[in-house]
Amino acid sequence: MKSPFTRILLLAFAVIAIQGCGGNDPDPDPPVKTAEEIAIEALTGSGTQVWGINGGGSVVRDGNPVTDLYAGFELALKSGTAKTYTSNSNNNLFDSSGTWTFAGSNFDKFMLSGSQPAAGREISFTQNNDNLTLNFTIPAPEARVNGVLVVAGSYTFNLIKQ
Repeated sequence: MKSPFTRILLLAFAVIAIQGCGGNDPDPDPPVKTAEEIAIEALTGSGTQVWGINGGGSVVRDGNPVTDLYAGFELALKSGTAKTYTSNSNNNLFDSSGTWTFAGSNFDKFMLSGSQPAAGREISFTQNNDNLTLNFTIPAPEARVNGVLVVAGSYTFNLIKQ
């Protein structure tokens, strides 16, 4: 007969061998995204996202629909180290291209570079599935185009993922 010490040693070896043969640990939890990463994804998807009027979007200024002035409007936002944007059919409200950055640390507002009336304004945004809502105000003293106060007001752009 084997000694009890040998039996305990064999049992310990068997337990260690069985534990070593166990499967891999389940997939680790994905890293938790920061508030900024979540906001960037809301605006740019996986890198570049085009938002536009086509497909049911709208534009409202001071409570009045002005979608017809922005027919075909598109805003393409790109993530990366140099966050850039382009816009089409913008009726001189937005620049055709530039950079964008978050306004503050809540990551619920961004600002566009440029010289057109919307540039430098805090633009609040809400993204819900395939819809992006932008809200911003252009004050009267700075809303002149060719000397005329044509773009002053509070805007809501209801955009659709293109």
